[in-house]
Amino acid sequence: MNRSLIFVIIALLVAGAALFWKFEADEGSPGWQGYAEADYVKVGPTQQGTLVSLSVGRGDEVKEGQPLFAQDDAQDKAAVDQARQQLAQVKAQVANLQAGGKDTEIRQAEANLADAVATRDRSQADLQRAETLLKSGNTTFQNIDQLRATATSAVARVSVAEAALAQVKAPMGRPGEIEAERAAVSAAEAALAQAQWRFDQRHVAAPVSGRVADTLALPGETMAAGAPVVSLLPPANIFVRFFVPEPDLARLHRGDQVRIGCDNCAAGITGTISFVAPQPQYTPPIIYSDTTRAKLVYLIEARPPPDQATLLKPGQPVDVHPMNEAPGRAAAP
Repeated sequence: MNRSLIFVIIALLVAGAALFWKFEADEGSPGWQGYAEADYVKVGPTQQGTLVSLSVGRGDEVKEGQPLFAQDDAQDKAAVDQARQQLAQVKAQVANLQAGGKDTEIRQAEANLADAVATRDRSQADLQRAETLLKSGNTTFQNIDQLRATATSAVARVSVAEAALAQVKAPMGRPGEIEAERAAVSAAEAALAQAQWRFDQRHVAAPVSGRVADTLALPGETMAAGAPVVSLLPPANIFVRFFVPEPDLARLHRGDQVRIGCDNCAAGITGTISFVAPQPQYTPPIIYSDTTRAKLVYLIEARPPPDQATLLKPGQPVDVHPMNEAPGRAAAP
């Protein structure tokens, strides 16, 4: 009776082993266990200030450039107005130095020049007539000399009037003064640009498109420079981390494609291996030998395309399989 019972037990064990072997064969090649992970983009102000508005909430989808939050900008707006007025002032100073005399002064100088030209022309005409009369003996050499002196003086007065008109029309400032004021204009423009930048930084927009993973502050709080206010999750920043035993490590390389599966996930999710750890992530106390080195586990990261990455949630367990093998039950690391 005992011998028969032993035979029955042995038969049941053999049958169980055969079923287990068949089940494992039908399951296909084992995969590797891992989880979805993400690199969050935490957006904060560049300057300390009071948060006055928050334009998004958790779970919102935002586009690049969409407003996220704003700080109190009253002081920065006043700084922009002051810098703009200072720029206008130095520009006016440059224009004043570059400008000539008043319109009335220019018109007076032009009239003086016209009078000098008329006097010169009359003097030269008188001289020419006297020289003609001298040939017929109707004038004297003394008169000719007097007329020549008058004509020469008239020519000189024309030159003086021309110089006076040019002086009135010329810039009032010296070249060095004008150059210094131009440098002041450049400095004022830089100050305005800096003030405008500080003002613009009070209104923060999304640097990338993605989902709002979390909001970390509320209006009324005083935020330090760099303190995160909104945490964004761009689809391209979602990836998968999985762990591969040492015997399987040689089969996987950076750039290889893998299949990614999870509970109730859509089929066809793939990823590209972007990182292979150069050393084991954790090593149990073992003696290095051919029978124990399989306990070494390496971390590998794979990134799905952005349109597929949105199907995964950070922290979600996943199974990863090579592209050239049928998916099966993931083996524990």
